[in-house]
Amino acid sequence: MSFQISSWIKQHSLTTYFFLAFLITWILISPLALSAQNIINVQISPHWHFLGAFGPISAALIVTAIATGKSGISEFLGRLFNWRAGVVWILISIFSPFVLFLLSILLLRVTGNSWVDFSKLALGEYATFTWIGGSLLSAVAYGIGEEAGWRGFALPRLQQKRSALMATFLLAVFWALWHAPMFLYRFEFGIVQAIGFFIGMFAGAIWLTFLYNSTGGNTLMVVLWHTTWNIVNIIGLVVSIEVVSFMSAIVMVVAVIIVILGKPAQLSPYGKHSL
Repeated sequence: MSFQISSWIKQHSLTTYFFLAFLITWILISPLALSAQNIINVQISPHWHFLGAFGPISAALIVTAIATGKSGISEFLGRLFNWRAGVVWILISIFSPFVLFLLSILLLRVTGNSWVDFSKLALGEYATFTWIGGSLLSAVAYGIGEEAGWRGFALPRLQQKRSALMATFLLAVFWALWHAPMFLYRFEFGIVQAIGFFIGMFAGAIWLTFLYNSTGGNTLMVVLWHTTWNIVNIIGLVVSIEVVSFMSAIVMVVAVIIVILGKPAQLSPYGKHSL
């Protein structure tokens, strides 16, 4: 029986991966969603949210271990902790979200808005060690947990028989659906918000595919970018929601440029990467 299950998982690794990624995350964050909807009467810290990050990475490790054993795990971890991507790509991965943040602040000022008030970070709960530590933990956890799964496992397999653009679109759909329970306790819910959320996810997915493929399938680079993006978004949501909106808009513009001026079938100047 166990052999049959193992054989099925090997033949349907992507299906199994997505199922487990959703199942693990949704179970872990269900207390937050149920509490927010008053289905259970339990006080739960919002920092519980970081546990949801374990879904994608856990699913990737489980399926990889079953499908390819120790050699697969070694290859998976090798891409996750690989710093050999070139200085330029490392700098882009770490610092480009901060550049986008500063650019958005300048654009806000140029368009007639006042300067962003960073003093808000020193007020109320935002000045506490618990909030800072919890926010940083969540940013790092989701950077590693999500990208190790979405880009580190799913993307190269989706690209095996599809163009990078189609693989990116399919991944963006699953990526967006995976966030569904978070609309019950974390995000604003509504048709307009949901559509805007998916468009933003697709634009981000295009950029992350470009970064992943351009670095030869280096998972660490997309982890670093996603982590720093999370950090500047957390800061932006406190000091000015408009900054976050401008940042998202810039990423969408970059995604369009990549598709139009680049190679839509590859989304990378070096060609797509697949396992």
